[in-house]
Amino acid sequence: MVRNIVVLGGNSHPQIVETISNFLGVPPCNRILKKFSVGESRLEIQDSVRGKDVYIIQSGSGKVNDNFVDLCIMISACKTGSAKRVTAVLPLFPYSRQPDVPYNKAGAPLSKAPTDINRNDFTFESRPATPSPSQPQSQGLTNGHGNTEVLHKKLAKTSLDQQNGYTYTNGITPRRSDTNDSISSLTNGRDNRDRGSSLGSQTGPSFTTHDYENPTIINKSVFQAKPGYKQWVAQAGTLVADLLTCAGADHIITMDLHDPQYQGFFDIPVDNLYGKGKLKQYIQTRIPDFRNAVIVSPDAGGAKRATAIADDLNMDFALIHKERRPTRITDRQNATMMLVGDVANKVTILVDDLADTSNTITRAAKLLKKEGATHVYALLTHGIFSGDAIPRINASALDKVVVTNTVPQDEHCRLCPKLEVLDVGHTFAEAIRRVHHGESISTLFWD
Repeated sequence: MVRNIVVLGGNSHPQIVETISNFLGVPPCNRILKKFSVGESRLEIQDSVRGKDVYIIQSGSGKVNDNFVDLCIMISACKTGSAKRVTAVLPLFPYSRQPDVPYNKAGAPLSKAPTDINRNDFTFESRPATPSPSQPQSQGLTNGHGNTEVLHKKLAKTSLDQQNGYTYTNGITPRRSDTNDSISSLTNGRDNRDRGSSLGSQTGPSFTTHDYENPTIINKSVFQAKPGYKQWVAQAGTLVADLLTCAGADHIITMDLHDPQYQGFFDIPVDNLYGKGKLKQYIQTRIPDFRNAVIVSPDAGGAKRATAIADDLNMDFALIHKERRPTRITDRQNATMMLVGDVANKVTILVDDLADTSNTITRAAKLLKKEGATHVYALLTHGIFSGDAIPRINASALDKVVVTNTVPQDEHCRLCPKLEVLDVGHTFAEAIRRVHHGESISTLFWD
């Protein structure tokens, strides 16, 4: 029995809370966690947490947003109740698939679009050229004093022309939109003739930044986004990390983050446990003649994870690669897949960290069977199985799908006879025990 510890469970995964409590010999903390009729959460902790080491267990499954808000409320309540330390245990970390690399709706990074790929006239010179005694003066501008007013006029006119669709060959990128007041301040109210002629030559309506959100206002024949224009998306990764930290979390324990960079979003300790130990144990004990089987990564992103298991067990490795990378999100899931490796007349084992809609692993299984594989196993750490994932798996070429119980799987097991569940509750319980006693948890990473 572990003393001076409190195990507080949320509503997302009661089974793993019970497993951890039984392993530690500590009953779960009594609490009331319900919803008001309006949908707001109500929490009442009925046991004392003063001076205790509190571990709050809440998985990022089911109603993810509700469970996450409940977690933040529980953390804040424990800190308000004078808990010595609050550790959030998240078997499946919510929003871990949304890294902070900004992408536009087409899926391309926020970088300037290439102009001419087949160019061979690169000079690597600055444009415009860096001024020097041996360089000619810039066209239209003379060196010396007293030309500041002329420079302001030309910059203002250039900005207006760029907004009106005129192109330039000097490589200057468009500035932000200027208002009449800002232009007047630049020109000091003088030489309105140039500005008036520029404004008068504008044939289409003027636009503001708010008009981009209302397509009915913008005439597509008039307004066209410039080549460097990209759209930003919300940075959910940093936001979730900040919310947990601001709520009062002192430590985070999770398993198999989809993006390992997520640990860098926190300024508190984050322990990312690995589920490959359970998966390796299953391969060694449950798959006949596993030495002759082939570990397969369903995509290039999971190659490192799959090769780690293949190297540890001295097994062959194969990779499924998307032959072409579509630009539209709607076409990305149907991209042509290509197998790199030999799986003919062999047992194949697909290894991935997460399955949500199961589109990737089911299409990979079909390709492996087409290439001559005798059996196809899928070993996953997190089996979310949202939408039509279960019917898709039942109709697929997969022979067995093995997942851990970081997400409740009772309903999934009832609907899918191919599903098998591995318990990782003891792994989290041992990590909690070692953290509470100040012991190293490095041994949990040694398989």
